[in-house]
Order: sequence, then structure tokens, then C-alpha cells
Amino acid sequence: MNLWLRLIHLVLAAFGRPRLDPVADASRLSFRVWPHDLDTSLHMNNGRYWTLMDLGRADLMIRSGLWRAIAREGWLPVVSAGKIRFRRELRLFQPFTLETRLVAWSDTSIIMEHRMVTAGRDGAPIVAAIALVRTGLYDRKARAFVTVPRILAAIGQEAVPSPAWTPEVDAFIAAEEALKGAA
Repeated sequence: MNLWLRLIHLVLAAFGRPRLDPVADASRLSFRVWPHDLDTSLHMNNGRYWTLMDLGRADLMIRSGLWRAIAREGWLPVVSAGKIRFRRELRLFQPFTLETRLVAWSDTSIIMEHRMVTAGRDGAPIVAAIALVRTGLYDRKARAFVTVPRILAAIGQEAVPSPAWTPEVDAFIAAEEALKGAA
């Protein structure tokens, strides 16, 4: 139930927050670790990171206006791959910020980065976890993934080239492609 409450709060709050340009801006959401987020080691459960990252992607879709096209066209948001690196634990009642941004794209795939950032004792930001996900929008009518230029056009933006892929993005995509053949 707690995730539904967070989702409802996110949706209601997103409409009052400034619009985001998904190519240039990052979504930033503030959270706190609650008892229902914990695992038996009394820190945030690894699965909860992924669930909260869903909220970061939802915030980006809502605040960019993309949700309108998704609803109108019947597109389905899909995550096809993800890689996470846990760096610091998040403990009970600890506040943190989830930062979500686009880092690269191809014809029909978008690579997003999620960062869970908390503050150290001196107040300096500490990255508790960082993840890359490969996402896209699936058009059920066309039975194909929507192209990135079409996605951008749906929110009133011109198609722009992807930023240069970093070594991390290259490695992530290479690992994901290798896993496709492992099934």
C-alpha cells in the first residue's frame, strides 16, 4: 500500500511542479527510508531501490507532458534492462534524493540514469546507489517500439542527437546485448 500512496502523492504533486525538458533537465524527488522499506539487515531493501526509480521515471514522464501522448496513443512504458551499483546503505528514516535523467538514446531506446543521493555528516552529497536502465515506449497498435524522434515530437520538441555515449553506457549496452543471447 505504501507504494501506491507514494505514487498518488507523486502524481498529484507533479502537476504543481515546473515542467521538465527531458533532454536537458533531471527529475529530483525527495524521500525518506520508512520501516516498510527495510530488509532483515535493517537498511533499504535492494528491490525498493528499483521500485522508487519507477517513480523517478513517472515524474519525468508527467512533468515533460509525455504522459498525455502515452495515454492518447496507448503506448506502454517498458524497461528492458537495468544495472545498479550500491555504494552506501540507506538506513531507517534517512532522507535521500532520487535524481533521474536521460543520458543517451538510440532509435527506439532511451538510457536513463538514476542516482540515490544522501548527505554525509559534513553535509556533502554522497551517492548511495547509481543505476542505468534501458527504456522505451511500446506502441501496442503498431506492435513496435516508438522512435525517439516521435517521442520528442509528442512533447513538442525537435529531434536532437543523443549525447555521446559514455564508457559506462557502452559497457551497460554491451552486457545487455550479451545477456539477450544467454536465454
